[in-house]
Amino acid sequence: MTVRKLKLHTFKNLILGLAFALLFFGSGYQYAFWKLNHQTLDQISSNKNFLYNPMQAKVKGVNFDIFWQVWRKLESDYVDTKAINYQKMTYGSIEGLAQSLGDPYTRYFPPTDNKLAEEDLNGSFYGVGIELGYKDGNLAVITPLENSPAKKAGLKAGDIIVHIKDSSKNLDEDTTGMSLRDAVKKIRGEKGVPITFKIAREGEKKLLEITVVRDKIIVPSLKLEFINQDGHKIAYLHLYQFGGRTKTEWLEKVKEIKAAHPDGMILDLRNNPGGYLDGAIFIASEFLSKGTIVKQAGRYQTETYTVNHHGNLLDIPLVVLINKGSASASEITAGALQVHHRATIMGQQSFGKGTVQEVADFPDGSSLHVTIAKWLLPNDQWIGDGGIKPDITVKDDPQTKADEVLDAAVQQLLTH
Repeated sequence: MTVRKLKLHTFKNLILGLAFALLFFGSGYQYAFWKLNHQTLDQISSNKNFLYNPMQAKVKGVNFDIFWQVWRKLESDYVDTKAINYQKMTYGSIEGLAQSLGDPYTRYFPPTDNKLAEEDLNGSFYGVGIELGYKDGNLAVITPLENSPAKKAGLKAGDIIVHIKDSSKNLDEDTTGMSLRDAVKKIRGEKGVPITFKIAREGEKKLLEITVVRDKIIVPSLKLEFINQDGHKIAYLHLYQFGGRTKTEWLEKVKEIKAAHPDGMILDLRNNPGGYLDGAIFIASEFLSKGTIVKQAGRYQTETYTVNHHGNLLDIPLVVLINKGSASASEITAGALQVHHRATIMGQQSFGKGTVQEVADFPDGSSLHVTIAKWLLPNDQWIGDGGIKPDITVKDDPQTKADEVLDAAVQQLLTH
Protein backbone atom coordinates (compact mmCIF):
# COMPACT_ATOMS: atom_id res chain seq x y z
CA MET A 1 0.00 0.00 0.00
CA THR A 2 1.19 3.48 -0.80
CA VAL A 3 0.09 6.41 1.27
CA ARG A 4 -0.33 9.83 -0.27
CA LYS A 5 -2.01 13.09 0.64
CA LEU A 6 -5.21 14.00 -1.17
CA LYS A 7 -4.57 17.11 -3.29
CA LEU A 8 -3.27 19.22 -0.46
CA HIS A 9 -0.60 16.92 0.89
CA THR A 10 2.12 15.15 -1.10
CA PHE A 11 5.00 15.25 1.38
CA LYS A 12 6.26 11.97 2.77
CA ASN A 13 5.81 12.75 6.44
CA LEU A 14 3.67 9.66 6.83
CA ILE A 15 2.01 8.52 10.01
CA LEU A 16 3.31 4.98 9.98
CA GLY A 17 0.95 3.71 12.64
CA LEU A 18 -2.05 4.84 10.63
CA ALA A 19 -0.55 3.47 7.42
CA PHE A 20 0.00 0.07 9.03
CA ALA A 21 -3.50 -0.02 10.49
CA LEU A 22 -5.05 0.84 7.14
CA LEU A 23 -2.93 -1.73 5.36
CA PHE A 24 -3.97 -4.47 7.76
CA PHE A 25 -7.65 -3.63 7.88
CA GLY A 26 -8.21 -2.36 4.37
CA SER A 27 -6.04 -4.77 2.46
CA GLY A 28 -5.79 -7.96 4.47
CA TYR A 29 -9.42 -8.09 5.52
CA GLN A 30 -10.78 -7.38 2.05
CA TYR A 31 -8.35 -9.78 0.41
CA ALA A 32 -9.57 -12.63 2.59
CA PHE A 33 -13.18 -11.85 1.77
CA TRP A 34 -12.67 -11.67 -1.96
CA LYS A 35 -10.59 -14.81 -2.17
CA LEU A 36 -13.15 -16.72 -0.12
CA ASN A 37 -16.43 -15.22 -1.28
CA HIS A 38 -17.74 -18.57 -2.42
CA GLN A 39 -17.93 -19.61 1.21
CA THR A 40 -20.62 -18.64 3.64
CA LEU A 41 -19.88 -16.13 6.36
CA ASP A 42 -19.93 -18.95 8.93
CA GLN A 43 -17.18 -20.73 7.04
CA ILE A 44 -15.16 -17.55 6.61
CA SER A 45 -15.36 -16.49 10.24
CA SER A 46 -14.33 -19.96 11.40
CA ASN A 47 -11.54 -20.35 8.84
CA LYS A 48 -8.23 -20.64 10.70
CA ASN A 49 -6.41 -19.27 7.64
CA PHE A 50 -8.51 -16.10 7.63
CA LEU A 51 -5.92 -13.29 7.79
CA TYR A 52 -7.69 -11.07 10.31
CA ASN A 53 -11.23 -10.58 11.44
CA PRO A 54 -11.50 -7.11 12.98
CA MET A 55 -15.14 -7.68 13.84
CA GLN A 56 -14.04 -10.27 16.40
CA ALA A 57 -11.65 -7.82 18.03
CA LYS A 58 -12.45 -6.78 21.57
CA VAL A 59 -13.35 -3.11 21.77
CA LYS A 60 -14.80 -1.90 25.04
CA GLY A 61 -18.55 -1.34 24.78
CA VAL A 62 -18.85 -2.60 21.20
CA ASN A 63 -20.41 -5.89 20.15
CA PHE A 64 -19.17 -6.85 16.68
CA ASP A 65 -21.39 -9.92 16.67
CA ILE A 66 -24.28 -7.70 15.52
CA PHE A 67 -22.41 -6.96 12.32
CA TRP A 68 -22.09 -10.63 11.50
CA GLN A 69 -25.70 -11.32 12.47
CA VAL A 70 -26.93 -8.66 10.05
CA TRP A 71 -24.61 -9.91 7.31
CA ARG A 72 -25.79 -13.51 7.74
CA LYS A 73 -29.43 -12.44 7.83
CA LEU A 74 -29.03 -10.63 4.51
CA GLU A 75 -27.15 -13.58 3.07
CA SER A 76 -29.75 -16.15 4.12
CA ASP A 77 -33.06 -14.27 3.76
CA TYR A 78 -32.81 -11.40 1.27
CA VAL A 79 -35.35 -12.05 -1.47
CA ASP A 80 -33.15 -11.24 -4.48
CA THR A 81 -30.15 -13.56 -4.27
CA LYS A 82 -28.62 -12.02 -7.40
CA ALA A 83 -28.23 -8.73 -5.51
CA ILE A 84 -26.01 -10.32 -2.87
CA ASN A 85 -22.47 -9.32 -3.84
CA TYR A 86 -19.87 -9.89 -1.14
CA GLN A 87 -17.44 -7.41 -2.63
CA LYS A 88 -20.04 -4.64 -2.74
CA MET A 89 -21.18 -5.51 0.77
CA THR A 90 -17.60 -5.27 2.00
CA TYR A 91 -17.10 -1.92 0.28
CA GLY A 92 -20.38 -0.68 1.72
CA SER A 93 -19.39 -1.74 5.22
CA ILE A 94 -16.10 0.14 5.03
CA GLU A 95 -17.80 3.20 3.53
CA GLY A 96 -20.23 3.25 6.44
CA LEU A 97 -17.35 2.92 8.89
CA ALA A 98 -15.71 6.07 7.47
CA GLN A 99 -18.97 8.01 7.24
CA SER A 100 -19.85 7.25 10.86
CA LEU A 101 -17.33 9.89 11.94
CA GLY A 102 -19.60 12.62 10.56
CA ASP A 103 -16.79 14.31 8.63
CA PRO A 104 -17.73 14.94 4.97
CA TYR A 105 -14.07 14.77 3.93
CA THR A 106 -13.28 11.43 5.59
CA ARG A 107 -14.46 8.88 3.06
CA TYR A 108 -13.71 5.44 1.67
CA PHE A 109 -13.65 5.25 -2.13
CA PRO A 110 -14.08 1.91 -3.93
CA PRO A 111 -11.94 1.59 -7.10
CA THR A 112 -14.36 3.19 -9.57
CA ASP A 113 -15.14 6.09 -7.26
CA ASN A 114 -11.47 6.56 -6.42
CA LYS A 115 -10.73 7.03 -10.10
CA LEU A 116 -13.38 9.77 -10.27
CA ALA A 117 -11.85 11.49 -7.26
CA GLU A 118 -8.47 11.79 -8.99
CA GLU A 119 -9.63 13.01 -12.38
CA ASP A 120 -10.00 16.69 -11.48
CA LEU A 121 -6.26 17.29 -11.16
CA ASN A 122 -4.85 14.59 -13.40
CA GLY A 123 -6.78 14.71 -16.64
CA SER A 124 -10.06 15.49 -18.34
CA PHE A 125 -13.58 14.14 -17.90
CA TYR A 126 -17.17 14.75 -18.93
CA GLY A 127 -19.29 16.76 -16.56
CA VAL A 128 -20.39 20.29 -15.73
CA GLY A 129 -17.11 21.66 -14.34
CA ILE A 130 -17.68 22.44 -10.68
CA GLU A 131 -15.51 21.80 -7.65
CA LEU A 132 -17.78 20.37 -4.95
CA GLY A 133 -17.54 20.65 -1.19
CA TYR A 134 -19.68 21.32 1.87
CA LYS A 135 -20.82 24.56 3.44
CA ASP A 136 -22.39 24.21 6.88
CA GLY A 137 -23.05 20.54 6.10
CA ASN A 138 -24.74 21.28 2.77
CA LEU A 139 -23.48 20.23 -0.67
CA ALA A 140 -22.00 23.39 -2.17
CA VAL A 141 -20.22 24.73 -5.22
CA ILE A 142 -16.70 25.65 -4.11
CA THR A 143 -16.09 27.08 -7.56
CA PRO A 144 -17.17 26.65 -11.17
CA LEU A 145 -14.10 25.95 -13.31
CA GLU A 146 -13.03 28.58 -15.82
CA ASN A 147 -14.85 28.33 -19.19
CA SER A 148 -16.86 25.34 -17.91
CA PRO A 149 -20.51 24.61 -18.77
CA ALA A 150 -21.39 25.32 -15.12
CA LYS A 151 -19.88 28.79 -15.18
CA LYS A 152 -21.47 29.63 -18.52
CA ALA A 153 -24.86 28.49 -17.17
CA GLY A 154 -24.58 30.77 -14.14
CA LEU A 155 -23.51 28.57 -11.21
CA LYS A 156 -21.44 30.53 -8.69
CA ALA A 157 -19.05 29.83 -5.84
CA GLY A 158 -20.97 29.38 -2.60
CA ASP A 159 -24.17 28.13 -4.26
CA ILE A 160 -25.87 25.42 -2.17
CA ILE A 161 -27.04 22.51 -4.32
CA VAL A 162 -30.42 21.58 -2.89
CA HIS A 163 -31.76 19.25 -5.60
CA ILE A 164 -30.51 17.41 -8.69
CA LYS A 165 -32.61 16.25 -11.63
CA ASP A 166 -31.40 14.21 -14.61
CA SER A 167 -33.95 12.29 -16.66
CA SER A 168 -31.23 10.28 -18.42
CA LYS A 169 -30.35 8.68 -15.08
CA ASN A 170 -33.89 8.64 -13.67
CA LEU A 171 -32.54 11.01 -11.07
CA ASP A 172 -34.77 13.45 -9.21
CA GLU A 173 -33.67 13.86 -5.60
CA ASP A 174 -32.63 16.24 -2.86
CA THR A 175 -28.98 16.35 -1.82
CA THR A 176 -29.63 16.15 1.93
CA GLY A 177 -27.22 13.58 3.34
CA MET A 178 -25.63 12.98 -0.07
CA SER A 179 -21.94 12.10 0.11
CA LEU A 180 -19.40 13.89 -2.02
CA ARG A 181 -18.71 10.65 -3.86
CA ASP A 182 -22.36 10.13 -4.73
CA ALA A 183 -22.73 13.74 -5.81
CA VAL A 184 -19.78 13.45 -8.20
CA LYS A 185 -21.13 10.23 -9.68
CA LYS A 186 -24.57 11.72 -10.19
CA ILE A 187 -23.37 14.99 -11.68
CA ARG A 188 -20.85 13.59 -14.12
CA GLY A 189 -22.21 11.99 -17.25
CA GLU A 190 -22.14 11.85 -21.02
CA LYS A 191 -21.35 14.81 -23.22
CA GLY A 192 -24.39 16.77 -24.37
CA VAL A 193 -26.72 15.44 -21.65
CA PRO A 194 -28.37 18.13 -19.47
CA ILE A 195 -28.68 18.12 -15.70
CA THR A 196 -30.76 20.55 -13.63
CA PHE A 197 -29.83 21.96 -10.24
CA LYS A 198 -31.99 23.71 -7.68
CA ILE A 199 -29.75 26.25 -6.00
CA ALA A 200 -29.95 28.23 -2.78
CA ARG A 201 -27.94 31.42 -3.25
CA GLU A 202 -27.07 34.11 -0.75
CA GLY A 203 -29.25 37.15 -1.33
CA GLU A 204 -31.93 35.21 -3.22
CA LYS A 205 -35.26 34.56 -1.48
CA LYS A 206 -36.27 31.69 -3.75
CA LEU A 207 -34.46 28.63 -5.04
CA LEU A 208 -32.90 29.08 -8.47
CA GLU A 209 -33.22 26.40 -11.14
CA ILE A 210 -30.20 26.12 -13.43
CA THR A 211 -29.78 23.59 -16.24
CA VAL A 212 -26.27 22.72 -17.37
CA VAL A 213 -25.35 20.68 -20.46
CA ARG A 214 -22.41 18.37 -19.80
CA ASP A 215 -19.27 18.67 -21.87
CA LYS A 216 -15.63 17.66 -21.80
CA ILE A 217 -13.92 19.38 -18.88
CA ILE A 218 -10.30 20.41 -19.29
CA VAL A 219 -8.89 21.66 -16.01
CA PRO A 220 -6.62 24.67 -16.76
CA SER A 221 -3.67 25.63 -14.61
CA LEU A 222 -2.84 29.30 -15.15
CA LYS A 223 -2.96 32.22 -17.56
CA LEU A 224 -0.70 35.28 -17.86
CA GLU A 225 -1.56 38.68 -19.28
CA PHE A 226 0.00 42.13 -19.06
CA ILE A 227 -2.06 45.20 -18.24
CA ASN A 228 -0.76 48.55 -19.52
CA GLN A 229 -2.24 51.61 -17.84
CA ASP A 230 -1.01 55.17 -17.29
CA GLY A 231 2.44 54.28 -18.57
CA HIS A 232 2.80 51.35 -16.17
CA LYS A 233 2.90 47.64 -16.89
CA ILE A 234 1.32 45.13 -14.50
CA ALA A 235 1.65 41.35 -14.73
CA TYR A 236 -1.72 39.68 -14.21
CA LEU A 237 -1.46 35.94 -13.51
CA HIS A 238 -4.64 33.98 -12.93
CA LEU A 239 -3.85 30.68 -11.17
CA TYR A 240 -6.80 28.33 -11.63
CA GLN A 241 -5.57 25.41 -9.49
CA PHE A 242 -2.52 23.94 -7.76
CA GLY A 243 -2.23 20.88 -9.98
CA GLY A 244 0.45 18.47 -11.09
CA ARG A 245 1.67 20.74 -13.91
CA THR A 246 1.44 24.03 -12.03
CA LYS A 247 5.12 24.33 -11.08
CA THR A 248 6.37 23.76 -14.63
CA GLU A 249 3.85 26.17 -16.16
CA TRP A 250 4.52 28.73 -13.43
CA LEU A 251 8.26 28.81 -14.09
CA GLU A 252 7.62 29.34 -17.80
CA LYS A 253 5.38 32.33 -17.06
CA VAL A 254 7.83 33.74 -14.50
CA LYS A 255 10.44 33.97 -17.26
CA GLU A 256 8.00 36.12 -19.24
CA ILE A 257 7.25 38.27 -16.20
CA LYS A 258 10.90 38.92 -15.42
CA ALA A 259 11.68 39.70 -19.06
CA ALA A 260 8.85 42.26 -19.17
CA HIS A 261 10.07 44.14 -16.03
CA PRO A 262 6.55 45.01 -14.79
CA ASP A 263 5.88 47.62 -12.13
CA GLY A 264 3.69 45.25 -10.12
CA MET A 265 1.89 41.93 -10.16
CA ILE A 266 -1.62 40.66 -9.50
CA LEU A 267 -1.97 37.01 -8.47
CA ASP A 268 -5.59 36.02 -9.01
CA LEU A 269 -6.70 33.11 -6.83
CA ARG A 270 -10.42 33.72 -7.25
CA ASN A 271 -12.36 30.51 -7.81
CA ASN A 272 -9.19 28.48 -7.29
CA PRO A 273 -10.36 25.40 -5.34
CA GLY A 274 -6.85 24.47 -4.26
CA GLY A 275 -4.67 21.47 -5.03
CA TYR A 276 -1.40 20.05 -3.81
CA LEU A 277 0.27 21.39 -0.70
CA ASP A 278 3.70 21.41 -2.30
CA GLY A 279 2.25 23.72 -4.95
CA ALA A 280 1.12 26.18 -2.29
CA ILE A 281 4.51 26.03 -0.57
CA PHE A 282 6.28 26.58 -3.88
CA ILE A 283 4.14 29.55 -4.98
CA ALA A 284 4.34 31.27 -1.60
CA SER A 285 8.12 30.73 -1.58
CA GLU A 286 8.36 32.59 -4.88
CA PHE A 287 7.40 35.78 -3.01
CA LEU A 288 8.88 35.21 0.47
CA SER A 289 12.57 35.16 1.37
CA LYS A 290 12.07 33.22 4.61
CA GLY A 291 9.56 32.21 7.27
CA THR A 292 6.66 29.88 7.97
CA ILE A 293 4.07 29.35 5.27
CA VAL A 294 1.65 26.99 7.00
CA LYS A 295 1.39 24.65 9.98
CA GLN A 296 -0.26 21.24 9.98
CA ALA A 297 -1.78 20.68 13.41
CA GLY A 298 -2.42 16.97 13.79
CA ARG A 299 -3.74 14.76 16.53
CA TYR A 300 -0.36 14.25 18.17
CA GLN A 301 1.96 16.88 16.74
CA THR A 302 2.18 20.05 14.69
CA GLU A 303 4.38 20.17 11.60
CA THR A 304 5.64 23.45 10.18
CA TYR A 305 6.30 24.15 6.49
CA THR A 306 8.62 27.01 5.64
CA VAL A 307 9.95 28.75 2.53
CA ASN A 308 11.71 26.01 0.58
CA HIS A 309 13.65 27.79 -2.18
CA HIS A 310 14.98 31.16 -3.30
CA GLY A 311 12.04 32.85 -4.93
CA ASN A 312 11.98 34.56 -8.31
CA LEU A 313 9.59 37.35 -7.35
CA LEU A 314 10.76 38.53 -3.94
CA ASP A 315 10.59 42.29 -4.53
CA ILE A 316 7.76 42.87 -6.99
CA PRO A 317 4.77 44.81 -5.55
CA LEU A 318 1.98 42.27 -5.19
CA VAL A 319 -1.81 42.14 -4.89
CA VAL A 320 -3.58 38.79 -4.37
CA LEU A 321 -7.25 38.37 -5.28
CA ILE A 322 -9.53 35.92 -3.45
CA ASN A 323 -13.26 35.18 -3.22
CA LYS A 324 -15.67 32.54 -1.93
CA GLY A 325 -14.29 30.08 -4.46
CA SER A 326 -10.72 30.33 -3.14
CA ALA A 327 -10.08 27.23 -1.02
CA SER A 328 -7.42 25.05 0.62
CA ALA A 329 -4.08 25.62 -1.18
CA SER A 330 -5.30 29.04 -2.34
CA GLU A 331 -6.04 29.99 1.25
CA ILE A 332 -2.65 28.75 2.42
CA THR A 333 -0.89 30.88 -0.20
CA ALA A 334 -2.97 34.01 0.33
CA GLY A 335 -2.91 33.64 4.11
CA ALA A 336 0.86 33.24 4.28
CA LEU A 337 1.45 36.29 2.08
CA GLN A 338 -1.00 38.29 4.19
CA VAL A 339 0.49 37.33 7.55
CA HIS A 340 4.00 38.19 6.34
CA HIS A 341 2.74 41.54 4.94
CA ARG A 342 4.09 40.58 1.53
CA ALA A 343 0.91 41.26 -0.43
CA THR A 344 -2.32 43.20 -0.24
CA ILE A 345 -5.22 40.75 -0.23
CA MET A 346 -8.30 42.04 -2.06
CA GLY A 347 -11.74 40.71 -2.94
CA GLN A 348 -14.11 38.61 -0.84
CA GLN A 349 -13.66 36.27 2.13
CA SER A 350 -12.40 32.83 1.06
CA PHE A 351 -14.15 29.46 1.39
CA GLY A 352 -12.57 28.20 4.62
CA LYS A 353 -11.33 24.69 3.72
CA GLY A 354 -9.08 24.20 6.72
CA THR A 355 -8.50 20.46 7.07
CA VAL A 356 -5.93 17.99 5.77
CA GLN A 357 -6.87 14.70 4.14
CA GLU A 358 -4.37 11.85 4.03
CA VAL A 359 -5.06 9.19 1.42
CA ALA A 360 -4.25 5.51 1.83
CA ASP A 361 -4.22 3.66 -1.51
CA PHE A 362 -5.00 -0.07 -1.53
CA PRO A 363 -3.94 -2.72 -4.09
CA ASP A 364 -7.45 -3.09 -5.53
CA GLY A 365 -7.56 0.59 -6.57
CA SER A 366 -9.67 1.78 -3.64
CA SER A 367 -8.59 4.42 -1.15
CA LEU A 368 -9.41 5.84 2.26
CA HIS A 369 -9.36 9.61 2.71
CA VAL A 370 -8.84 10.53 6.35
CA THR A 371 -8.92 13.99 7.91
CA ILE A 372 -5.73 13.97 9.96
CA ALA A 373 -5.03 17.61 10.74
CA LYS A 374 -5.96 21.28 10.44
CA TRP A 375 -4.22 24.00 8.46
CA LEU A 376 -2.94 26.89 10.57
CA LEU A 377 -1.49 30.12 9.21
CA PRO A 378 1.88 31.35 10.53
CA ASN A 379 0.00 33.34 13.21
CA ASP A 380 -1.79 30.11 14.31
CA GLN A 381 -5.13 31.16 12.81
CA TRP A 382 -7.13 28.12 11.66
CA ILE A 383 -8.10 28.53 8.01
CA GLY A 384 -11.35 26.67 8.64
CA ASP A 385 -12.50 29.40 11.03
CA GLY A 386 -13.93 31.81 8.49
CA GLY A 387 -11.26 31.46 5.81
CA ILE A 388 -9.04 34.36 4.74
CA LYS A 389 -10.45 37.86 5.19
CA PRO A 390 -9.20 40.37 2.59
CA ASP A 391 -7.32 43.51 3.59
CA ILE A 392 -9.54 45.42 1.18
CA THR A 393 -13.03 44.10 0.48
CA VAL A 394 -14.14 44.56 -3.10
CA LYS A 395 -17.21 42.98 -4.68
CA ASP A 396 -17.62 42.33 -8.36
CA ASP A 397 -20.89 43.53 -9.87
CA PRO A 398 -22.42 40.65 -11.86
CA GLN A 399 -24.59 43.13 -13.76
CA THR A 400 -21.58 44.70 -15.49
CA LYS A 401 -19.02 43.36 -17.93
CA ALA A 402 -16.22 45.05 -16.03
CA ASP A 403 -14.15 43.19 -13.44
CA GLU A 404 -14.39 45.65 -10.57
CA VAL A 405 -12.09 43.61 -8.34
CA LEU A 406 -9.33 43.48 -10.94
CA ASP A 407 -9.76 47.18 -11.68
CA ALA A 408 -9.42 47.95 -7.98
CA ALA A 409 -6.27 45.81 -7.77
CA VAL A 410 -4.71 47.74 -10.66
CA GLN A 411 -5.46 51.05 -8.93
CA GLN A 412 -4.02 49.71 -5.67
CA LEU A 413 -0.71 49.01 -7.39
CA LEU A 414 -0.68 52.32 -9.26
CA THR A 415 -1.34 54.44 -6.19
CA HIS A 416 0.75 52.67 -3.53
